Amino acid sequence: MPHTPTTTESLAARATTVIARCRELARITDIPNQTTRLFLSPATRDAHTLLEWWIRQANLTARTDDAGNLRATRRSPHPDAPTFVLFSHIDTITNAGAFDGPLGVLLGLAAIEQLGATPLPFHIELIAFAEEEGVRFGFPFLSSLATTGQLNPDHLARTDAAGITLADAIRNFTRTDGTHLDPDNIPLTCPLAPNTFGALEVHIEQGPVLDKSDTSLAVVEAIVGQSRLELTFEGHANHAGTTPMSLRQDALAAAAQWIVEVERYAANYTQLVATVGRISTEPGAINVIPGTVRTSLDIRHPKDESRHAAIAHLLTKAEAAGALRGVRVHATVQSEQRAVPMDRDLTLKLHQAAERAGFDAQPIFSGAGHDAMILAAAVPTTMLFLRSPNGLSHHPDEDVRLEDVEAALATVLNLLLHLHPHK
Repeated sequence: MPHTPTTTESLAARATTVIARCRELARITDIPNQTTRLFLSPATRDAHTLLEWWIRQANLTARTDDAGNLRATRRSPHPDAPTFVLFSHIDTITNAGAFDGPLGVLLGLAAIEQLGATPLPFHIELIAFAEEEGVRFGFPFLSSLATTGQLNPDHLARTDAAGITLADAIRNFTRTDGTHLDPDNIPLTCPLAPNTFGALEVHIEQGPVLDKSDTSLAVVEAIVGQSRLELTFEGHANHAGTTPMSLRQDALAAAAQWIVEVERYAANYTQLVATVGRISTEPGAINVIPGTVRTSLDIRHPKDESRHAAIAHLLTKAEAAGALRGVRVHATVQSEQRAVPMDRDLTLKLHQAAERAGFDAQPIFSGAGHDAMILAAAVPTTMLFLRSPNGLSHHPDEDVRLEDVEAALATVLNLLLHLHPHK
């Protein structure tokens, strides 16, 4: 492996520490015997306590902004230097694994530790976002939205399952120093440094592509656009025994034909994924022809025009399946997220850093959303994926391989050492 600076640990030892820290952090949970750490919960504060200890060991000082994000900065010898951000999140889904989110934070910290006293022409800010998954308030990326000036009053008015608004949850959260957060201070304490020139998120792939190709790393070129729709098939409920097949208006038969078409169509496009994940029928009786069927459609592609074309095709197929049976079809868009390309120049530099470190980091697109897509609207942003063994994520058995963490650490260090803010 090409030369990288070392302090007291080799990269392999440092990578081992990253994995051990992820597993230690995973023991901090709101629900015993699993890893569940929701936004601004008691476990968030306990996680901050542990992270701050590790940050102090790296000779940095931590602060918690008023959206609950834990932040630390490695200062450049040049006080007026610009800032580069390393980031990921520390909240989890319910019953999560140890690496989705925290790996990026702790690998960023390890890179800072490995740099030691090596001078750089920029500051490094490490951000552990407190909310990315969207579990508590039913809306993701609240923390990164706060740092990019996109958190609005509607977000603050959202409520959790207990009826607590986001604004009140912020007010109720106590920092490790005993002070409370204040939503009114978000515009003051949360924004990225005004001279931030780039940002990098390191994350597990959460899919099987790297594992199947036996590859440690990939550089994310884009985060896919996503559309979620609800389709309603309106036929006519009638007696299952007395209505001849030729006279039926079976909403479920129409929906079933369309669902098969969704799978067939998406299978012919390598970058398109389409999923019908939910279906309900009315009246739902064994001896009644289904009169109404509601289904979901989740469709994703790294190019918005291709996603929109796929939606148009599949809606046409739904209407055709309905017309064969006298079934009306109505579609409603539930949500839509445009595709977000990563910064081309910074992504190229990340590819080059991996190559210099001795690794072939293939290009990839992310089928899941990440904080990187929020920061990309504000600053040049790129993203590095690590292999997910067996493609497993959002599961307690989620894992990483030591050699992949070492490869990612070497790549991040190489990027930082060759990065020049004005080139």
